[in-house]
Amino acid sequence: MKYDVLIIGGGPVGNYLANLLARDFSVAVVEKKGSFGGKACTGIIGAENFERLGLPERAILNRLRGAVFYSRIQSFEVERKAPQAYLVDRKILEKSLAEKAAKRGVDYYMGTTFLGFKNGKAVLQRFGERLEIEAGFYVGADGVSSTVAKAIGAQTNAEFLSGYEVEVVGDFPRKDFVEVWVNKDINEEFFFWVAPVNEGLARVGTFGSLDALYRFLKIRMLKPNAVVEFKAGSVGFGVRKPWIRGNVALIGDAALQIKPTTAGGIVYGMICAHALRSALLEGRPEEYEKLCKSIKRQISFGLRFRKVFKGLSQDDIEKVFEVLGSEEAKKVIESQADFDDHVKTAKAILRRPKLLAKLLRISPSIVRYLV
Repeated sequence: MKYDVLIIGGGPVGNYLANLLARDFSVAVVEKKGSFGGKACTGIIGAENFERLGLPERAILNRLRGAVFYSRIQSFEVERKAPQAYLVDRKILEKSLAEKAAKRGVDYYMGTTFLGFKNGKAVLQRFGERLEIEAGFYVGADGVSSTVAKAIGAQTNAEFLSGYEVEVVGDFPRKDFVEVWVNKDINEEFFFWVAPVNEGLARVGTFGSLDALYRFLKIRMLKPNAVVEFKAGSVGFGVRKPWIRGNVALIGDAALQIKPTTAGGIVYGMICAHALRSALLEGRPEEYEKLCKSIKRQISFGLRFRKVFKGLSQDDIEKVFEVLGSEEAKKVIESQADFDDHVKTAKAILRRPKLLAKLLRISPSIVRYLV
């Protein structure tokens, strides 16, 4: 059978794209796993984008309206009355999107591995047998270690980190607040997060080393023996290009459409799914990257932010906490910060002369890279 579009990868972005394209194209999705979910993913999605993208409400596990930020010796918190982000069940999210796509006529090839391209066709392996599927256009939505990206000769310049996350039983009375811990004495690579699923269960994780995560569990007074689920994965912060070559495009984690600030990628990938649909409908797929320029801008900012973070000592971070924990900064964050638009959030803070001056005294690189 020949399809208009063959999507390789049935994660949240691949399934979301399948839904968008099913209105106007014949579509198939190839997924190497036999079921959905299973990836290490905290699954926090900004509430505004969750609604705008039309994602299934039944995937929501918890609603978050605030955050508490901890350094080695201090803390501050920000909050709003309404939920700012949703913690979702990734398996339900993926499966719901796949079910909806299948109802729209999308064909699914589960437990099927993409091996490469041959004579313009996708070569697949399913249940021990090889098969070839032809399509007018192919999309690689197959994650950070994308086989499709390798097949089209995409070049990658990125920092790759291993990620670890556990679900742990504990006492989390403020279930609508996520915790962000920044302590380079424990982990120089990234922050730690504690995202409550409910009052008795939370997702706790970091990027870097597994040892760092278990050290953090002890500091947070969470019992390693109370861990009821463990997941591991990897993330890439950087640039992979091109996002499109001929009749093959990359999307989501496969294109490294990932926030270098938080490692989230679902929203960026879904926004780019709309861009790709528009380019295909117009018969100008080469315009895909240009239509994703807002996401490229966010990634570029995130990479600069990452560079600043890596250059700061823990003492510098303590000084940054003093600035961001001030009443002036908290008011700016609470009134103007955007969960998914980190450029907007940074500009809101740096437009305040007093805050800008204080950050400059800590490290000129903060302003040099972020303005």
